[in-house]
Amino acid sequence: MTTAILLTDRGVVEVSGEDAAKFLHNIVTNDVKSLEPGDARFAALLTPQGKILFDFVVFALGEGRFLLDCPLSLADDLEKRLNLYKLRAKITVTNLSDRLEAVAFPDAAERPEAPAIALAPDPRAEALGWRALAEKGKIAASGPLADYEMRRIRAGVPLGGVDFDYSDAFPHEADMDLFAGLDFKKGCYVGQEVVSRMKHRNLVRKRVTQYRAPGGAPKPGESIRAGDVEIGVTGSAIGEEGLALIRLDRLADAKEKGEAPMAGGIALEFIERG
Repeated sequence: MTTAILLTDRGVVEVSGEDAAKFLHNIVTNDVKSLEPGDARFAALLTPQGKILFDFVVFALGEGRFLLDCPLSLADDLEKRLNLYKLRAKITVTNLSDRLEAVAFPDAAERPEAPAIALAPDPRAEALGWRALAEKGKIAASGPLADYEMRRIRAGVPLGGVDFDYSDAFPHEADMDLFAGLDFKKGCYVGQEVVSRMKHRNLVRKRVTQYRAPGGAPKPGESIRAGDVEIGVTGSAIGEEGLALIRLDRLADAKEKGEAPMAGGIALEFIERG
């Protein structure tokens, strides 16, 4: 039986109208115009300086209607920001977080049967299964959120506000390029020049990276040091596994010197991406 897990920290913002696809396509990091009804795509809205203001999963419903699965704590701000960019575009932006909720089906290999408004494979990682948006209470979600969090951490998928700070991290630092959140061929969008420059000049100095901590991972927000050098800060963790935002060059130096990264008195073993 497929497990449904209610994602209590997620909100939903609707963008609808005849200009909705063009409007979103012109301001976010991924291709929205090519989305077909039933598709979902990971994307973000950036500052002009290229830092992440909001990240979200965009669901296409058809007939000029899109639902943005975003952090609940940022849903009001996202609605306001999109309305600022609206200008003369024929769209309506509405925060539907009081009516709709996000549900994950992390162990679903095929499309689950669910009374959902939107339902698609999680576009970031196959390990996260399927994702749905539905009217509140319509889907019987009984799985523990910790099960979803463990899958997310094991897949290396960062969580905004925990693994990186909004308004302070570039998309590459939050691994959006590794989880299908950036389209480098679509043309201009807010912050696009900075993102493109970081890619083509190999300017990525920090990334969210997986680690293991035998005996138990430290809490989020702990400074990570190798010798006398600070190399990063811890983020999401469950059991002995976690994510951390680290300086890649400093981690490489520590490895070369044989110095073990430590956080809160706990040794961390960083995992290289396969």
